[in-house]
Amino acid sequence: MTMIDLQNLSYSYRRGSLALSDITTRIEPGIHLLLGENGAGKTTLLHILDGLLIPSAGTCDVDGYAPARRQPDYLNKVFFLSESFECPFSTINRMADCHAPFYPRFDRERLAENLAAFGLDGSERIKNLSLGMRRKAFVAYALSLQVELLLLDEPANGLDIDSKKELRRMIGRSIPEDGTVIISTHTVHDLQSLFDGVIILSHGQLLLSMPTWEISRRLAFVASTSPLQQALYQEPEGGLFRAVIPNDDALDTDVNYALLYSAVMSPSSQAVLDALKTDNDEE
Repeated sequence: MTMIDLQNLSYSYRRGSLALSDITTRIEPGIHLLLGENGAGKTTLLHILDGLLIPSAGTCDVDGYAPARRQPDYLNKVFFLSESFECPFSTINRMADCHAPFYPRFDRERLAENLAAFGLDGSERIKNLSLGMRRKAFVAYALSLQVELLLLDEPANGLDIDSKKELRRMIGRSIPEDGTVIISTHTVHDLQSLFDGVIILSHGQLLLSMPTWEISRRLAFVASTSPLQQALYQEPEGGLFRAVIPNDDALDTDVNYALLYSAVMSPSSQAVLDALKTDNDEE
């Protein structure tokens, strides 16, 4: 089971710009949503987990490995599909022939299944594909590697509506039971039903890192035709008020990640975060 342990993790760029500051959290296996404004430090965190950047302070531990050491035993467990990923091979099938042998759990049948679901067979020349079709090929390949830690940066970029639905199904069926996936995206609705946890960064600071079930136990996400007095945060949308309220009545509501993000980034953030720290079982 892939466990990520960050302790007082910080990263500064050469000119002194602080990208991450004193981040401490533990990320358990499952599919996690990574949110934050542009420049929040999301990509920096993914680069550190992939071993592409060395922390300026603190530690990043993934199942006993320090990613920055780039040990072969670690590198074959992790894959980072960046938003600007460039394929060095002519086709995805050629990439599978040359690159996939470094990943012992690569599943060629899974690759063929994923590609077929996107209307591809892997023989298409990458340079001739549109942005959306290229993204489909890369995602299909990344999911076929069956790595224990998969890092995805905006995987739905360039995909049409039906392809986003297929992506959601593909991720759900392709992630190994012991796997951890971190998905950085601004379009949370595309994959909302998949997430087991959420991580929110802002200006290099960690605002929230929590499993979905804990959020649901402490907060409820409701809609009303009029403003709610007990709302920790609310906003008008389509003639309704979408609200985050304390889950004092043990309501069974799905986490609205977009609303949660807006709440945590709003002037009401402290009230929301305080509610998330409250253990209702002890009250």
